Amino acid sequence: MASDPYQNLVPLFGDMHNHCGISYGHGSLEDALSNAREQLDFVSITGHAHWPDMPEPNERIQYIIDFHEEGFARLKSVWSDMLNTLRERNVEGEFVVFPGFEVHFCATGDRNMLYKDLDGEILYPDDLADLHGKLQALREAGKDSIAQPHHVGYRTGTRGIDWDSFDPDFAPFVEMLSMHGCSESSENTRPFLHSMGPSDWESTIAAGLEKGHIVGFSGGTDHHSGHPGSYGHGRTGLWAENGTREAIWQALYARRMYALTGDRIDLEFSVNGAAMGAVIPVAKQREIEIDVSAGGAIDCVDVIKNGKLLHRFSQTDVPQADTQSETVRTKIYMELGWGAKHRSAEWDVEFGVEDGKLLNAEPRFRGLEVVSPAERDAEDGESFYRSKVHQINEQSVSFETVSNGNATNSTSATQGMCIEVEMPVSAKVYAIMNGVRAEHTLADLMKGARSGSADHTDAPSWRFNRAPSPDELNWSFSFTDEDAEEAGFYYVRVRQTNDQWAWSSPVFLRSDK
Repeated sequence: MASDPYQNLVPLFGDMHNHCGISYGHGSLEDALSNAREQLDFVSITGHAHWPDMPEPNERIQYIIDFHEEGFARLKSVWSDMLNTLRERNVEGEFVVFPGFEVHFCATGDRNMLYKDLDGEILYPDDLADLHGKLQALREAGKDSIAQPHHVGYRTGTRGIDWDSFDPDFAPFVEMLSMHGCSESSENTRPFLHSMGPSDWESTIAAGLEKGHIVGFSGGTDHHSGHPGSYGHGRTGLWAENGTREAIWQALYARRMYALTGDRIDLEFSVNGAAMGAVIPVAKQREIEIDVSAGGAIDCVDVIKNGKLLHRFSQTDVPQADTQSETVRTKIYMELGWGAKHRSAEWDVEFGVEDGKLLNAEPRFRGLEVVSPAERDAEDGESFYRSKVHQINEQSVSFETVSNGNATNSTSATQGMCIEVEMPVSAKVYAIMNGVRAEHTLADLMKGARSGSADHTDAPSWRFNRAPSPDELNWSFSFTDEDAEEAGFYYVRVRQTNDQWAWSSPVFLRSDK
């Protein structure tokens, strides 16, 4: 068995593409950073900065042009103060903040910039080649940066990626998914539904990989209401030596990273002992190892080889857990929300166990579902920092949040908290919500979800989701694939039964290595 490339690394989670009121968006920079600190290890708050090939004005899109130009001017005016705030809120080794801004390109696809260090200026390139030239000049002057292509699946010419102009020197990874949708291929679980239009095969990540590009995969929210890491919109997981700025930056350039929809999933994937993102020599035998510690019950794990499904592991491939065990280690996800549309509910919650131990608490907080400033006006002084963890101990977590009724019957707006516990199956899990107590034995929750409501009809409600058995949460596989010594790539895709996903960056095999 090959050595474990993840042995001395830790998983970290972040969002490198999101927006707030520093350009066109809602919520203050301070609110955005506070929201990020609740559930992320690293973040970049992105300001909209420039659009050199903006469409010609006409009556139909004039309002779009107007709010973009207003946003660009706002970012320029607050940039210096923004950097000062980022420096004040950055906590090296615990909560690392990267400055950033976004440039739109109709022709070649949007890029959101990340500066490695807590300084830098807004760039105003004429086109993508000019942007790369400016970044190269900065690099030669000792200022490193990354220009991440995002929502790449839009049709080329309409702000989707042009793979022929792609340069990995400035983009070691591309955004797999955000609130715009998933760019893996032209058919997937999260289609492009935004007003910008549908996705197109030529711009998908599958098309870029087919062309031979070497790229890692990130996830970002592209959230526009001051809520980096908004649950379900996209996040990035990565494996770093530690939580420092330097270690995170090295992991990004090594593509030792993976895209997530929302749940924290610890995903390890290697080929011939090389971690995700690596480029290794071609070999006839490829030893593939996968280790998944999920945020919910795993439905399947797919191994993708050269753009096609090589192998799918399902629940039938996993040894069943000992059902006689009195003590179980599992995860319990509680959701809060529902009720009438366009109404909010405030929650003050204590969530925990009566017996046993709480090992970890994972906030699954969402921001408001707003993209364009035309969709909603922010009120003067309105706070967008509405979900806060107050205390975590070995028995419980206390937090406050504000939920909204689901805007549609197919889009969840719930707020949530997931706790990892080790406890007797006969012991009780409880929540005290605004003074109302609900409790269930772990045995009952392992059978299925339990719910309740603040009142009889159209009222704010809660749900204790089913607690998975350990064999549903932790999967490990290894197998050998043989190939006629041809170049190619492998990556892993994980799906949970709750429709939360993860995509590892590929391992690439190249004959020139």
